[in-house]
Amino acid sequence: MAIDLEGKSSIADFMIIASGRNARHVVAIADHILSKLKDEGLGKIKVEGITNGDWVLLDAGDIIIHLFKPEVREFYALERIWLGESKHLASN
Repeated sequence: MAIDLEGKSSIADFMIIASGRNARHVVAIADHILSKLKDEGLGKIKVEGITNGDWVLLDAGDIIIHLFKPEVREFYALERIWLGESKHLASN
């Protein structure tokens, strides 16, 4: 899922949220994306969580990529937060 952050945040222009089947798959997806981004000349990408594989964050500046195991993605529900559908936001 791609989320347009324009007007919502100054941290990036887009956020991409995706899932892998398990930790190994999440790490493999992250490695593949890192390789492709480096091939495109984006060499200074910040990476968090790649050793664990539950949730990997790739910060490429204007684009932030979150890769999750399915149960972790469901728990954090970033889509609902950024699209304004969060129960947490509704209660505040």
